[in-house]
Amino acid sequence: MADAPDPGRGKYKRYRSPWRLRRQASRENPQAGLEELRAARAELAGGEAGGGTGDDAGPARRLGPRWRRSRVRPPRPRWVRVVRLLVTLVAAWLGVSIVLFVISSFTATGVPASAVAALDGGGTPPFSATTILVLGTDGRPPGSKEPGAASDSESGGPVRSDTMMLIRTGGGHTSRLSVPRDTLVDLPGYGYQKINAAYFYGGAALAIRTVDSFLGVRINHVIVINFTNFPALVNAMDGVTYSGGCVDSQISGGVADGGQTLILKAGTHHLNGEQALVLARTRENLCNPAWTDITREENQQALFSAMKSRVLSPTGFIRLPWIAWDAPQTLETDMGAPTLAGVAASLSLFGSGTTTVLPTSGEELPGLGDVETMSDSAKQAAVARFLGG
Repeated sequence: MADAPDPGRGKYKRYRSPWRLRRQASRENPQAGLEELRAARAELAGGEAGGGTGDDAGPARRLGPRWRRSRVRPPRPRWVRVVRLLVTLVAAWLGVSIVLFVISSFTATGVPASAVAALDGGGTPPFSATTILVLGTDGRPPGSKEPGAASDSESGGPVRSDTMMLIRTGGGHTSRLSVPRDTLVDLPGYGYQKINAAYFYGGAALAIRTVDSFLGVRINHVIVINFTNFPALVNAMDGVTYSGGCVDSQISGGVADGGQTLILKAGTHHLNGEQALVLARTRENLCNPAWTDITREENQQALFSAMKSRVLSPTGFIRLPWIAWDAPQTLETDMGAPTLAGVAASLSLFGSGTTTVLPTSGEELPGLGDVETMSDSAKQAAVARFLGG
């Protein structure tokens, strides 16, 4: 009996894999392989263009690296493009203004080293509160025909401070306190004098020490307003708005005698730089004899608020580069560009705050003439309101 075949060991036919067959065929007939490759590429191109039709529909064959279908994004809405353009223009306008402000700050006049030494280190606005003493002098520009005051720019002679205002801003605070120029104080080294004499005897340094001693308020920075450039700053803002009663101001005899004149009817007026300066200096109003130095301080507070509102208005934004250039030229200060920018930002962020004029009453003293005095309780109450504003 013949042996049965072993079921575990059969005879198998060996087959070549298709890719080996194609590889061998390509070696044997290179032209055929090239034609096959071209046909595959043509098929792939047809699938990309039309996506396939009928039985050929479906994903196209891919050769080589992984193929990725490109996507065409729909165009953005027109309003999106307009908003992006406006944001770019606003940023560029602000950038130009900042550059001009910094350059102008480097070329502006500072204060003497003695004034810087008299200051007390303070906060960094707008993040923390700082107190600034603002002084305006009665100095006159070169060529002025106005009598009655020394010229700090012509002969270097001593001048007095017509304006004295404290500003506290930063850290959520904004407040202002005006000190009448005839306020009676014990001037360090000179006895009892009107407070505006501090600048006459010792410039900004003595004015800082006097205010510190009289009010008990630490002064962190000082600004001396250059009235020669003040009208240019107001004009850069395209003027300011003033509302009030009638004004007939004839400073130093008016224009006819080489002084300054301002005549306004009761109501609202748009003032240019020269008119704003005359109003800031006026304390005798022929239209209203009740005006005093206190009224002048109140008008200065109103002008300060009007200038701030002008800067924050649409007109102020349009004219921002001009304002940025003229502002440092109007201020003689110890502050550099970053600190000045911080003060401006703080005043913009925290509003107008409280405004106070130191409460005084008129009195006449031998050798000093008319002076303004006040009780200690009234002074302390005004200072507390200022520091808490």
